[in-house]
Amino acid sequence: MILKPTPFIIAEMSGNHNQSLDRAIAIVDAAADAGAHAIKLQTYTADTMTLPGVHRIIDEDSIWKGKELYDLYNEAYTPWEWHKPLFEHAKKRGIMAFSSPFDATAVDFLETLDVPMYKIASFENTDWPLLIKVAQTGKPVIMSTGASTLSDIDDAVRVLRDYGCTDLTLLKCTSTYPASPENTNLATIPVMKEIFGCAVGLSDHTMGIGVSVAAIAFGATVIEKHLTISRAEGGVDSTFSMEPHELAALVEEANRAYKAMGSVFFGILPAERKSVKHKRSIYVRKDIKAGEKFTVDNLQVIRPADGLLPRYYNEVLGRTASKELKAGTPLTWDLLLPN
Repeated sequence: MILKPTPFIIAEMSGNHNQSLDRAIAIVDAAADAGAHAIKLQTYTADTMTLPGVHRIIDEDSIWKGKELYDLYNEAYTPWEWHKPLFEHAKKRGIMAFSSPFDATAVDFLETLDVPMYKIASFENTDWPLLIKVAQTGKPVIMSTGASTLSDIDDAVRVLRDYGCTDLTLLKCTSTYPASPENTNLATIPVMKEIFGCAVGLSDHTMGIGVSVAAIAFGATVIEKHLTISRAEGGVDSTFSMEPHELAALVEEANRAYKAMGSVFFGILPAERKSVKHKRSIYVRKDIKAGEKFTVDNLQVIRPADGLLPRYYNEVLGRTASKELKAGTPLTWDLLLPN
């Protein structure tokens, strides 16, 4: 599996470069500075995505309402001549760079750059010719599963595996922008892992980091989030993208959540051994003379745990002191006369 360490955090650049190479490089730097493990691009042109005039976005809830689809892709695409310098810069910064191809020509182009793996976007996971083309490279594949039925996912997984993909990671995804926590259904992650027998992560379009961190506890080993330098500066995907300080927080908290999962364990951890002393035990509450009986008046269950366990409290009541005892003495068996 190429995706190490776990959790593997991917920063998605998408169109947040706003057609500025300098800004794109700044996003790579921001991802590296925040501790992300990879930066992901998208490789397409408007002409490989759609045709002029075929669709205008009219969805009232869409952040792209009113835009012609062809124009939106012209605005958002990453110029192909940028890929090499961006990949090289990412390598200098010590993070992986890869991309989502959207047609066969993009795969051919990315192969000239020797990308380490491929990402299949949710809206492309039913494009069997693309799946076959990517699988035939033999490289690891990450595939998002937004807006997909179980049958869609199963078909795509079978195609990828049948044509050479041996290293597959699926991402639970909700294809709304932004997505709501209520529509995220993280409980699907372990079920998806069981059904398909592969690593599973989350492509997260919600705001904040809470959903991504929670996904770690459900077994997600990969987290993908969009990254922008500043939401206030705008851009096609900026409204549902993270800013650098949020990405840094995600990296930190995701690692913390992953470490906290641990394994099933009942008992006293080595780190807890000193804390056992702070449990309760039976103590002499008032001075007791030799031969005097122990009562609820002269005994008390308090901290620390230097005396008999509280479970023996009723058993010692009515027993006789073997010697004179001062208040504050932890009660032990040798301080009781035999019955």
